[in-house]
Amino acid sequence: MLPPCPDKPNCVSSVDQTDANHYIAPIPYKGDLYTAKAAIKQLILELPRTRVIAEDDVLLHVTFTSKVFGFVDDVQFYFDEGEKLIHVRSASRSGYYDFGVNRSRIEKITTQFSQRWQK
Repeated sequence: MLPPCPDKPNCVSSVDQTDANHYIAPIPYKGDLYTAKAAIKQLILELPRTRVIAEDDVLLHVTFTSKVFGFVDDVQFYFDEGEKLIHVRSASRSGYYDFGVNRSRIEKITTQFSQRWQK
């Protein structure tokens, strides 16, 4: 699965529901895992300054680079076929605060995914 968030406010994760400061809901999906993974990947690659770092059958690791300062955020998606959930972890590589960028990005991806592929 995905690692927990560090003790910094620049990370969100759907893994640990007991950590209210970092918790974000996983993304539900319908259909099969491969279709959901392809849809998330397509959506992510439409976003600017995005790069796929690694992927396998159940994991997708991408980075987002900020436009102005070039800060890198690592975002991992874990596809839980049994639960039909996409668990997510988004964390800044450096710094302490992220001004809510990671949470906002995941909320945007969740909304767009739901609107496009989960009707």
